[in-house]
Amino acid sequence: MKKLVYILCLYLIPLVSNAQTSLNYYLPTNVTYDSKIPTPKSFLGYEVGDQHVSPYETYAYYREVAKHSNRIKIDTYAKSFENRELLFVTVSSPENLANIDQIRETHQKIANQSESAKLKIDEMPIVVWMGYSVHGNEASGTNSSLLSIYYLAAAQGPSIDSLLKESVILIDPCINPDGGNRFATWVNQNKSTNLVSDPNSREFKETWPGGRTNHYWFDLNRDWLYQQLPESKGRLEKFYAWLPNVLTDHHEMGSGSTFFFQPGIPIRTHPLTPAKNIELTGKIGTYHGKGLDKIGSYYYTKENYDDFYYGKGSTLPDVNGSIGILFEQASSRGHLQNTNNGLLSFPFTIKNQFSATLSTLKASKEMRKELLTYMKDFYQEKPTSDIKAFVFGGGNDEARVNEMVNVMLRNKVEVYKLNRAEKIGNLEFEKSNSYIVPLNQAKHRLVLSLFEKRTSFLDSAFYDISAWTLPLCMNVPYAETKTQISLGEKVTDAPKLKGEVIGESSYSYLFEWDAYFAPRAAYELLEKGYTLRYAMSPFTVDLNGKTKSFSYGTIQIQCEQKDPSELLKKLAERDGITFYAQKTGMTLSGINMGSEKFKKLEIPKALMIVGDGVDNNDAGEVWHLLDQRVNFPLSFADINQVNQLDLSEYTHIIINQGRYNALNEDAIRQFLKGGNTLIALGDGATWLAQKKIGGVTTKPYASNDGKSKRPFDLKSNYDGAMVTSGAILEAKIDESNPICFGYKQSDLAVFKVNNIAFEDTKNPYDTPVIYSDKPLLAGYVHPKNIERFKNSPAVITQRYGGGNIISFSDNPNFRAFWYGTNKLFLNALFFGKSIGGSRFDDED
Repeated sequence: MKKLVYILCLYLIPLVSNAQTSLNYYLPTNVTYDSKIPTPKSFLGYEVGDQHVSPYETYAYYREVAKHSNRIKIDTYAKSFENRELLFVTVSSPENLANIDQIRETHQKIANQSESAKLKIDEMPIVVWMGYSVHGNEASGTNSSLLSIYYLAAAQGPSIDSLLKESVILIDPCINPDGGNRFATWVNQNKSTNLVSDPNSREFKETWPGGRTNHYWFDLNRDWLYQQLPESKGRLEKFYAWLPNVLTDHHEMGSGSTFFFQPGIPIRTHPLTPAKNIELTGKIGTYHGKGLDKIGSYYYTKENYDDFYYGKGSTLPDVNGSIGILFEQASSRGHLQNTNNGLLSFPFTIKNQFSATLSTLKASKEMRKELLTYMKDFYQEKPTSDIKAFVFGGGNDEARVNEMVNVMLRNKVEVYKLNRAEKIGNLEFEKSNSYIVPLNQAKHRLVLSLFEKRTSFLDSAFYDISAWTLPLCMNVPYAETKTQISLGEKVTDAPKLKGEVIGESSYSYLFEWDAYFAPRAAYELLEKGYTLRYAMSPFTVDLNGKTKSFSYGTIQIQCEQKDPSELLKKLAERDGITFYAQKTGMTLSGINMGSEKFKKLEIPKALMIVGDGVDNNDAGEVWHLLDQRVNFPLSFADINQVNQLDLSEYTHIIINQGRYNALNEDAIRQFLKGGNTLIALGDGATWLAQKKIGGVTTKPYASNDGKSKRPFDLKSNYDGAMVTSGAILEAKIDESNPICFGYKQSDLAVFKVNNIAFEDTKNPYDTPVIYSDKPLLAGYVHPKNIERFKNSPAVITQRYGGGNIISFSDNPNFRAFWYGTNKLFLNALFFGKSIGGSRFDDED
């Protein structure tokens, strides 16, 4: 069989080392092409597939084609962190483009329950979105988009005229230009004139972090729902402005595979996705199969991949009345690679992606009425749940509540202010700082997906996370109600943070650590030379006749002949913080302003270890948090570089999930002996345990072994069931511990995305965050792992050699949207020297 596939590849793909691929290799031959439209080669100087196109070249070619075609309209929807633009390209007939705003407005009415009945579906064009290469090193997608725009601009004849008349085609040619540029540069730099197919060659081995991710090493295909990154925010603005009927998401997978198209594994579809969606996806899939059959390509469907997590490009459409379709092409990862299926060339991968584009367009046109009707019916459906609304708000941090509102507004969910104060169960919601989301709205399926705490599933293996409950992510109080609640004013704009400076003083000012952006304000004050101290105990003061209590972690700004009032006004407005003037060192109760229990806050200087073996997603989440939300300049260096550094220059070292076998453990011990702090997350903490640096020990992993006889071909299912791919667990916290400063609650939702479980230290001062005895709040965790997790520490804090080790069993900064536990990590950075707990000295 392998020999047959190899011969087939030889037939289909030009494999001679210096051969150039002809445009005819890709394009349909049943149409003619307008000679006025520049071909990719005439503009780029090389044929598609001869080398990897950069984002700049892609965009330049699109603009050049648009100069010569009246079928194309180009906009920019965002800029990346590296200041690269992201193009949004609209392709249709000249007549449609002349009326494109009216077409879009009419199409939008399909989601309006009161207006959609008036629409004339027969006269409406289908809207199709083509999204290419959200992962920068899955380059066949973006490179195939050059063929897509050329074909749509240059092809002539009745079939293309009919397609453009009945379709609005939206193209996102390079979803991740930062990663795409990184990858294209790498493979082009390492390409030989005589193509090398050896998988061990440098061309196929990108240096860390690789081209998959964006500037901050985020996987952009996990950010569609929460939209924490500029690329995603801009893209989803366009998505919701158009509500495409079909959205394609072009990816690559392992080089030893073939080609995959959805539907995925049927029982791994989210229950809120209508069955009709999967039926239509399968029907569209028959077109993909015919197209790939025509060019002799192998493929599969309904395996491996799922349609569960609504934060991906192929699944968020499913909960919005669209049909999301994932394509996965075996990756050449360069220009020509030898695989277990024979030689795989870059042009062949591009050809398959282009075939999927053509089959999508054909299916969408021929199924136009069916797809438009499906979307109309989707939004006409009424909710079947007995829940009437979700109410949320209050708590002790306005920023997290605001971001919860922002997430829903970005997803076009209707949100209202409360009309009056409400008590639901044991929770009280004030009118001034609470919101209500009614379920009786067009987006009711999306609303349920954001608030549900699902713990039962048809399958026990997940391609991605199994829970993403919005209020738990944000650590915001919420409740569901089964009775109608009066709606207040509809929220149309993102809420603004509100802060102020109360009073004036030449002595000191106080601010609470509750606010999400308190670390940002503290860091700026430290940078500007102010002395800051933080309270290790509560106290109460008199503020112009009013009594106010302050909790653990309250920051005292000492004026010391400097007037901070103007700076504080700026910080109050920017960060939503209230600063209180304190004119005396006396308090009404608790510690006084000069107490030794006010510890001096030192300005941190942190080094994060990165490079080969380190999880770039986790590291990028730390970098993004500190750089974008704290304005904290984070140093980071590869392991081999760290081994050569004088680590005494830093107060903190951060090690994330990853492998650290090459890290000099003696250097880490010396760093801790110097009185510094080490923050270890996930496998970073496991490495410390293995090296006996500190007293953390981990529990053995659970096994899927069983006494019952099982079919061998189901082994991967049983293995997958043991994986904790992303679930939400309940933890108990000690508010008085510096790691928990700023929290005013006894329990906290923590995201669990690995199977690491710490053994209990038997010392309560070491374990400020411990999973409860019934920890599962949402998502899937195998019963054996539940047993391992329950009552185990999520965070362990210990003294070692004069320094401090703070170990997290998981990642408190997950994908930038887990706002609720960011403060745990930031507290480790700002308050690490005060953690206390057991002492573990060097074995010497």
